[in-house]
Amino acid sequence: MTTITLRTDREGERSDAFLARSVPDLTRSAAQKLLEQGMVKRKGAPLKKNDRLSAGEELELTLPDPEPLDVVPQNIPLDVVYEDEDVIVVNKPVGLVVHPAPGHPDGTLVNALLYHCGDSLSGVNGVLRPGIVHRIDRDTSGLIIAAKNDRAHLALAQQLQDHSLARTYEAVTVGGLKEDEGTVDAPIGRHPVDRKKMAIDRKNGKRAVTHYTVLGRYPGYTHVECRLETGRTHQIRVHMASIGHPLLGAVVYGSKKPWPGLAGQCLHARKLRFVHPSTGKLVEVECPLPQWFETVLKQIDK
Repeated sequence: MTTITLRTDREGERSDAFLARSVPDLTRSAAQKLLEQGMVKRKGAPLKKNDRLSAGEELELTLPDPEPLDVVPQNIPLDVVYEDEDVIVVNKPVGLVVHPAPGHPDGTLVNALLYHCGDSLSGVNGVLRPGIVHRIDRDTSGLIIAAKNDRAHLALAQQLQDHSLARTYEAVTVGGLKEDEGTVDAPIGRHPVDRKKMAIDRKNGKRAVTHYTVLGRYPGYTHVECRLETGRTHQIRVHMASIGHPLLGAVVYGSKKPWPGLAGQCLHARKLRFVHPSTGKLVEVECPLPQWFETVLKQIDK
């Protein structure tokens, strides 16, 4: 078992709600189960699920050992950009699924990480997603960070919440953006009809903010940098489509047509910045644009 310390940040919040909000992929019912088992303590005393918390309190959370993995390590080549005893950052290629799911039981980034890292991956996100702190889509390339222990995982997850873990993407959008830079601040939720899609949902959606800067202008297209302030599912695709400039190749979100040679949207996770969970130092990593992205830029230039 692993015991970690969490610091509360809201006045009067229920303990089960705080845990579900603070621990990655921990549902409220799972948080209640941990509380019922006496796995969460305040000043040495077990908390109840309906106990109210004060801001600035320290809680001790004991996480049970992860269940045995059903995922098989596989010798899949990885482009490792940064690695130490706490974290690993990989430049993921297009087509590689991040974690096992229906239709993709193996051949995923998780299978590759298990082979590369052995038992050194956090168990916070469960048996199918060991070490995974955040995700990028199969058809998106670029940087993704994984944690090698629970302490590092929770520290990085907190940085996702407070936006100190910064992710910068490059993309090609359809049409010419009028401004050289701008911000899309629009909440995102599930599409009301197509549940596989996301959409702008001003009533029930979660806050989502994307900052963009024009890097290059081409006839009918724009090369942009997108900086995520939040990390909602399909955020960049939804936001850019909402202002009339869908990503090239993202036909589900309004691109005019698939682009020859592209598996999906023209989107690459270029830069990653985080505070190291052990040293407290700022770590910045960057990977170059892949060849397929450079080819797209040459094609739209013509």
